[in-house]
Amino acid sequence: MDFTGKVAVITGGAQGIGKNIVEGFLKAGAYVAVIDKAAVNIEASYTYQGDLAEEEHIRIFAKEVKQRFGKIDYLINNACFSNKGLLSGCSYEAFDEVLKVGVIAPYYLTQLFMDSFHQGGAIVNISSTRAAMSQEDTESYSAAKGGILSLTHALAVSLAGKVRVNAISPGWIDTTGGEFTEADKLQHPVKRIGIPEDITKLVMFLCSEDSSFINGENITVDGGMSRLMIYHNEEGWEYGRNC
Repeated sequence: MDFTGKVAVITGGAQGIGKNIVEGFLKAGAYVAVIDKAAVNIEASYTYQGDLAEEEHIRIFAKEVKQRFGKIDYLINNACFSNKGLLSGCSYEAFDEVLKVGVIAPYYLTQLFMDSFHQGGAIVNISSTRAAMSQEDTESYSAAKGGILSLTHALAVSLAGKVRVNAISPGWIDTTGGEFTEADKLQHPVKRIGIPEDITKLVMFLCSEDSSFINGENITVDGGMSRLMIYHNEEGWEYGRNC
């Protein structure tokens, strides 16, 4: 896809899926502005090392982006993290921090950029299959990912006619280049683990004019894993638990 001259704003772009999205837009000719709490080691058009849990950092970043580029085309709300949950004693403050990064920051960035989008702009929010299914002790992350799904359809209605807003829910995505067992792969009907490019390609499609009739949607990208019923001793999988 050709995004020459377009301006993409990406949160959490220092590593993992976010970094791959940054690289994808840069290769496609876009100007890319990135914010992350960690140092961003990519030759992006503009990088800001800031904490999305802090209102001041969000305001500084947005102001600088608008001053540098005037208008933007795409906002990719990718940043989130986990402070775990009930079983690990996640505190009020720790839970709140995850919601600030995963839900409030995407809302606030949208508000700050609302009048700066080119006509035909797009927002893509990165949720997770954990918004609908969980492992134990995942409450902070799961709540944030569920929240951004609701935020997606709400923003799509409020920004109707100017900016399309969609979400992607990745499943098991390998961001480390690890090795996996055959049982790991067999849990996916496509018989492999996901890679960051699987998400980047869809992000770019949802920002393109080819997806101009898609709005307010969430698209699950998990190789079919959440659709496959797996029982003990089936599909190469055995249930085990450490006591």
